[in-house]
Amino acid sequence: MSVPQALLRALQEAVGSEHVLVEGDLSGYEKDWRRRWHGRAGAVVRPSSTEQVARVVRACLEAGVSMVPQGGNTGLVGGGVPDSSGTQVLVSLRRMNRIRQIDRANLTITADAGCVLQHVQEAADAEGLFFPLSLAAEGSCTLGGNLATNAGGTQVVRYGNARELCLGLEVVTPQGAVWPGLSGLRKDNTGYDLRNLYIGSEGTLGIITAATMKLVPKPAAVTTALTSCATLADCVALLGLAQSRLGPGLTGFEVMNRFSLALVARHFPQLPRPLPAAEWTVLLEQSDTEGEARARARFEQLLEAALEQGLVQDAVVAESLAQSQGLWHVRESIPLAQSEEGLNIKHDIALPVSAIPDFVARTDAALAAHQPGIRLVNFGHLGDGNLHYNVQAPDGVDAAQFLREQEPAVNDIVYDQVQACGGSISAEHGVGQLKREELQHRKSPVALATMRAIKQALDPKGLMNPGRVV
Repeated sequence: MSVPQALLRALQEAVGSEHVLVEGDLSGYEKDWRRRWHGRAGAVVRPSSTEQVARVVRACLEAGVSMVPQGGNTGLVGGGVPDSSGTQVLVSLRRMNRIRQIDRANLTITADAGCVLQHVQEAADAEGLFFPLSLAAEGSCTLGGNLATNAGGTQVVRYGNARELCLGLEVVTPQGAVWPGLSGLRKDNTGYDLRNLYIGSEGTLGIITAATMKLVPKPAAVTTALTSCATLADCVALLGLAQSRLGPGLTGFEVMNRFSLALVARHFPQLPRPLPAAEWTVLLEQSDTEGEARARARFEQLLEAALEQGLVQDAVVAESLAQSQGLWHVRESIPLAQSEEGLNIKHDIALPVSAIPDFVARTDAALAAHQPGIRLVNFGHLGDGNLHYNVQAPDGVDAAQFLREQEPAVNDIVYDQVQACGGSISAEHGVGQLKREELQHRKSPVALATMRAIKQALDPKGLMNPGRVV
């Protein structure tokens, strides 16, 4: 099977023949970051403007050919790669990488969907402002993909997910029309909130081509610390103490279990290890509008109180920006270390913070009983209740075989416990194809019916990223 020749000609007319790829090595588009999904695109189309995207969509609609939007291809749930049919058109937004406008007075930045997240951050920084969305893949993920999956990252505890940072969108609909919703307004009560409908929809309702995002003044001081804790309950208590002492100044609160950092030490021995190994390690960050000295004093007072209350065993405060970046680099290297260790069963879950210690204790025990020797890589954004509760094969067991044979049973154990705690099976990675069937069992029937009705109303021919989410 392949894309019809008439459609190929129409796509070439829309974006230029050099930007319609049908031959050569297309694996960078057809294979996901985890190396788990390998598809085959009938064509890879690389538009450079919203109008070109609209023309591509109209051509595919007329031909009855489905489309897969793709940004930086850093997703973890298989939502941005084509299927194996060789009939789908993959629409890559990477050439759409312009910063369109920075409005200093309105504290907004408007950028194309294909802008790499780090470039958005740098553009804001050049104007003396700060764009707070930050995640490990920021050097390659794109703004459109961040919004399509409602990405979270390390500063959600203060600034919120991508959804909370977005004020307006530009979207090409499944009919090839353009919704010009790039408003920078904080208040606009004129009907249904279309912006939030598209955010998190993973390309199933339309293609995001640009966004207007919130900026904030650049912090005057940023302080980072690493602490070790004996129990996860102590980590939760430390979070409460940090919230009471630092208030909105607390911008990051990351937790890492012993094995997650052991993997980093094994695969990246050159990275710093400022504290002895502990059952749990917490990375805290404070951003403040006050000067460095006052902010640091407040931070040290917090840590002294935590030590006096027995919540932490040891602590170290970064003395420089380089040291702070080094601490964050350790945290952000955990997914890379997992990848080096081999395929694993990933869980991106959300729970009430108060429920997390009991959840981990019960689920750890259930998994150990199911598969002796199982290794748990548990880390994530404790400040907003988001854990990356990942399961690695026992030592000596083939990782790919373990994933293939154990994933259904492991998922049942983990998701049953998540559901019992009133949590969610996807916090920030999305649903894609990885969790689509699981969603049918875990989501309210009313919610599922409503989602299907929205999909049918907006994309009646089912050509927008079919087989994902619903």
